[in-house]
This record gives sequence, structure tokens and C-alpha cells, in this order.
Amino acid sequence: MAGEKNTSRRRFLLGGLGLGVAGVGALVLGWGVLPPRQRLHGGAPLPLQDGAVALNGWLAIGTDGTVTLAMPRSEMGQGVHTALPMLVAEELDVPLVSVRLIQAPMDKIFGNVAMLKDSLPFHPDDQGRLKALAQWTVAKAARELGVIVTGGSSSVKDGWGPMREAGASARAMLVAAAAAQWQVPAAQCRTQDGEVLHPDGRRASYASLAQRAAAIDPGTPVLKLPKDFKLIGQPAPRRDTPSKVNGSARFGIDARPPGMLYAALQLPPRLGDAVAAFDAAPILAMPGVKKVADLTPSLGKRGVSCVAVVADTYWRAKTAAAALAVQWTAGPQAGLSSESVVAEFSRLLDGDAGFTYYSSGVVEGKAVQDLRSVKAEYRAPFLAHAAMEPVNCTAQVKNGKVMLWVSTQAPGIAVDVAAKVAGVDANDVSIEVLLLGGGFGRRLEVDMVAQAVAIAMQCAGAPVQLVWTREQDTQHDMYRPAALARFAARLDEHGRIASWDNKSVSGSITHQFLQRNFGLPGAGPDKTTAEGEFDMPYEIANQRIAHVIADSAAPIGYWRSVGHSHNAFFKESFIDELAHAAGQDGIAFRRAMLLKHPRHLAVLDAAVARAGSAPPGHAHGVALHQSFGSIVAQVAQVSVENGEIRVQRVVCAIDCGIAVNPNIIAQQMESAVLFGLSAALGGEITFKDGKVEQSNFHDYPVLRMGQTPEVETIIIASAEHPEGVGEPGTPPIAPAVANAVFSLTGKRLRSLPLRLA
Repeated sequence: MAGEKNTSRRRFLLGGLGLGVAGVGALVLGWGVLPPRQRLHGGAPLPLQDGAVALNGWLAIGTDGTVTLAMPRSEMGQGVHTALPMLVAEELDVPLVSVRLIQAPMDKIFGNVAMLKDSLPFHPDDQGRLKALAQWTVAKAARELGVIVTGGSSSVKDGWGPMREAGASARAMLVAAAAAQWQVPAAQCRTQDGEVLHPDGRRASYASLAQRAAAIDPGTPVLKLPKDFKLIGQPAPRRDTPSKVNGSARFGIDARPPGMLYAALQLPPRLGDAVAAFDAAPILAMPGVKKVADLTPSLGKRGVSCVAVVADTYWRAKTAAAALAVQWTAGPQAGLSSESVVAEFSRLLDGDAGFTYYSSGVVEGKAVQDLRSVKAEYRAPFLAHAAMEPVNCTAQVKNGKVMLWVSTQAPGIAVDVAAKVAGVDANDVSIEVLLLGGGFGRRLEVDMVAQAVAIAMQCAGAPVQLVWTREQDTQHDMYRPAALARFAARLDEHGRIASWDNKSVSGSITHQFLQRNFGLPGAGPDKTTAEGEFDMPYEIANQRIAHVIADSAAPIGYWRSVGHSHNAFFKESFIDELAHAAGQDGIAFRRAMLLKHPRHLAVLDAAVARAGSAPPGHAHGVALHQSFGSIVAQVAQVSVENGEIRVQRVVCAIDCGIAVNPNIIAQQMESAVLFGLSAALGGEITFKDGKVEQSNFHDYPVLRMGQTPEVETIIIASAEHPEGVGEPGTPPIAPAVANAVFSLTGKRLRSLPLRLA
């Protein structure tokens, strides 16, 4: 166990986190001794209709027995609008079909506590007092901040407590109301399918009891034991599937408020370029064009310099924006190239010791200097998000009020930036969060919100829908950072890893995100840069993992599985290199370093057993990785056809704690594997003279149907707290494929995307 090693280092990390992320440094002395803010009762009433009665800040009972649940998380295909209602329905004892969702108001009880808590840079094996205190403090701060956000594979993990408590609390109130009405002890009553029942045959619907129950103090909620679950753990069908199949589902791009106009942009040809001049007259003469506006003054530091064209249809707006002749002033990134980024990374790794995120034992010195040394360097490129739904936002600014219709992962941040751009109070901003046609972290950003509001301010109260083109999305994304990693390990005479030294370099997403969205300076370490490296489970006595932050001229942001997305490739590929150098099978090599990690062993063994043997002409590659609390092992079956890597089958085993909905978990593993495989085989954003060289799916490809492998998911039974699901399936696929390619061809691919030529 790592225990409480590196205490001063960790305190420094927590201090930086407190000032930069969680706001702990801004809290007054004595705050820490106060009890944590409760998450059951909100500061404002729920927006209810038809006589529904709220029993707490999360749910209400309607006159027809319908349960209305306030939903604070965005649905972007990950299934939270099914999984989270299951938690409430389980504790409340109602059919899942009876739970209706409304958007949660901007209230602190709906803030995402788990996501901020998980941002702490502790090793999973740490069990010391410092970790417990830090997690408690940051969770408490997160309750005070109340940031409503969907990300970090945290929705079910965060909702596991408050949503179940909301259901259990309401159930206790309803039972107490029935018991008082019947003048019997509450202990004699039970609940089933939205009714309270008594052994003598009396029964009362929740709807008939709701008004009386609302006045009852439920006391401390008593949650069900897992053995009593009837809904949790069952493969319930997705609630959003029917509307997506019949076309009635509403995504951000489907917003159609009355009188809506359409807007398109002309964005800079290179990063950092600024609008110098343009001639609006010929554009205003085009059919349907209403307005041509330079958004630069309104956006300031909140976005890139750009010009908007507003018209009565999107096609007219897009055509006019493309025809607009804009003169641009070159910005500081005009000379940016992929080659210069890699050169700078190498220079930094040569001369900067970096920040040590984890160390144990001795990695240098007489004890290890005479052992066999193995070294390697790995690279990963910038990546775009490439969500299927184009970037969009619809905004209206009228009579000092702002209305937003938007697909967003961060409604709280969206409201804040809209208020700042429009110059109004945040209470004067309303938002309707619609379904997201893919998020992957791109819709944690609110640049499109700021742009839409800036446009709407010039449209005399009319709502305006802004839509980006695919080319604009590809060339003006907040990219997954590029990274470079160096490894040096020593093997003892038995072929075991005697020492492990890993140093990597990349830009800091957190630094840029804080500056871009909150105006806060980025400072100190950033866990996301080294996650997946410093927190590996392998039992290596002597290890050191460090990271160097490079100032990124390219805009970078959170991408599905964040640092794990490339660090898993680095780490798991090098593990395979060491196994080969030691003359050992990669699976046995890993198993020998997991003797104190039975959950990891079980996941690895399950995937390997299901995969069986590779057929002739194919090879298996294995990778094991823990991220967002979940442990995933993948076995990729690979062949090489006409010089191209083809993946036919992927076996994916996961231990994510209690499996709330196995059906959704399997879907998310399939989705994550295909997402990661697209990046592994073809994903790459390159820069030349300050411009992104890719533009659309022809040169930034995603997997086509014919390239899609069969994905088999194994869910390991567990009684542990639910952990992340949306992202953990992505990190292992690239190293699993790369390791299979080595087994098949003898070529070690150390750069992404994976290419044999």
C-alpha cells in the first residue's frame, strides 16, 4: 500500500486544487467544522404542474400517481436518463415507467460532488488519513459550489446516494401518512408498485397520500440492502430509445422557438487570427440575410474572433457566411506546427524533471544500476471530439432576459457565460437542456453559447440558432492534448520489474479550462495529465512517475477518458515490451504483479478466458486498465490485411461495482471500444502554419460499419459502490490492438494512430 507517502507533495497538490478547482482556499476559517450541506431539499420549489406534490427537492407525486423526478444530468447517449430514475424507482417502490423527468433547476443540491472528489491526485491503493480528509473536504466544498455538470463518468456514482435517499425518504413519508390515516404502526405497512399496503387488506395509492405525506418529517432515510433490490441490477430497456427511433426526440439542433432566425459563422483560417476588416454590404444584399456582425467585441477573451451572418434559413446563413470576404490579422499561433510541438516536448523531457505524482522505493542507484535496462518513447497526437450532432446553440435576448436552448454537459457554466455576455444577472437566464447527439467532453465547453448570445443581442429580441459546420468543428475544437512519454525500466535476473521510471509531457487541460471558462489562472499540477500512469495497479516496488506541463498553443479540452485515453496506451504497451524482453507471456507477466489486487486479476482472467485462442492468421493483444474507479480488461483479435490493421473481435470485461443496469453497461462498453478504436486506427489532428490540416470525416475518419468488430462484454459481479462506465472502455483498446499487432508482425508501434507503413 502507498499509505501516506509524499505527504508534503500531496498537501501542495491539495492546496493547488483548493485554490484552482474546488475553491477550498476561498472558504472562511471554521467552515470545515460545519456539517456538509444536505442534498435532499432544494432552495427553490420544483416546477410542477397538475397538482403534483413535492416530497423533497428531487421528486414529487402527481394526482395520477406519476413520479416527477428532477434530472440534473445531461443525456448524451450514455443512458443516465434510464439509470438514474432506476435508483429512485427502486427505493420508492414504483414501476420505472411511472417516473417522469423534468429538468432540474439551478440549485446546489444537484451539483456534481463525485466529479470534483475524483479530481484528487491520489493512488487508488492509498488508504491513509490524508486521502480520507482530502476527499471529505473536497466533497464538502463541491456541495457548496453546486456545479451542475455531466462528465467524468460520474453521474450514477454521484446519484447513488442522493437519488436513493430521495426515493427512500419519500417512501417513508408516504408510509407514515398511510399509517396515521389507518391508525396503525408504520412498521406494519409495506409498499409495492406505488401503493402502501397493510396485512389486513387495506391499501392506498401514493397519489392519495401525497398531500398528507408532504407535511411529515421522514427522519433519516433507510436505504434498501442490495439483496432486496428488485430493479437495480436488471437490464431495463433504455427509456430514450423509442423517441429516438420514431424521430420525436429533441436534440439541441431541433429547437424551434417561434420566429427563430439562423446564424452561421466565419471563423479564423488559423488559430489566433483576429478580424481586421470585412465588407458586409454585398452579403446584406443576399436573399434572406438579416445581419452581419463582428462578434469579437462581445466575446472578448471568451472566444475566438469571428463574424456571424444571420438569415431566415440556415442554408442562406451558411452560404452568405462562406461568401463573406474577411481580412484577418495573424495571431501568435501563426507558425504552429505538429513538428514544433513534438520538438518542444522532447526539449522539455530532456531538461525538466517535472512534477512527481507518485514514487516508491529507489529507481536509481547501485541497487538497480547493473540490472537489464529497457527504454522506450511513446507518442499520441491531438484529437478532435467529432460528435455526430453539429455544434449548436439557440439563444434569445429580450427585455433583459436570456433564454437558451442547448445541448450541454455544463448548464451551470452555460448560464454563467450567457449572463456575462448579455450583461444580465444569472437569475435572468433560463435554459432548456436538450438531448446531446454526442458529447465526449466537447459540450463541457460553452463557446457556442457565448457566440449565440452575442448574436441574439443584435437581433431585436428574435431567437437565433447558431450551427457550426463539420469543418469548423474539426478545425476549431478544444482538442485532446498531444503527449510524449518516456519509460525506463530494469529487469532482475528472474525477469521481474525491479524499477520503473516514467516521465511524460503534455499540455494541461485543467489550466486552460479554468482560464477559458472561469477566468482563473492555471497553476500547479494537473491530475489529468498523468492519470493512467501514476495510479497503475501493478505491484512494482521501485517506481517514479512524473509529468511536465507544456504551454499548449493549441486549445485543449476534456476528451472521452481524458488522460487515460493515451496514458493507458503508453503504460500497457510498455508492460508488453517488458514481458517480451523478459521472455514471458504478457498475461502471466501481468498476473504476477497483481497478487494483492484480486479484483484486477478477476477482470483480466475473465476477459482472457472468454477470448480463448486466436484463429489462424490472427493474434490476440491484451490490456488492463483502471479508470474512473472501474477496472477493464480487453482482448483484441487482430489481423493484417493488405497492410492494414483489422480488428475482428474485442472481449471486454469490467468491474464497475454494483451494475445498476447491465444493458446500459454493455452498450457503453461497445460505444467506448468503437470510439477508442476510431482514434487508435485513424484519429489524428495535425497543425501546419497555425492551421488544422484535417477538415471532415474523409481525413478525420471514424469507424465505418464494415470496420466494426464484434464486442463481447463481461460484467463482473460486485457489491462495491458503483463506479464510472461511460469512459473506462476507451483507454485499453489502443494498447490491446498494438500488442496484438506486435504478436502478429513483430513490429512495435509506439505512436498513435497505429500504422504499419
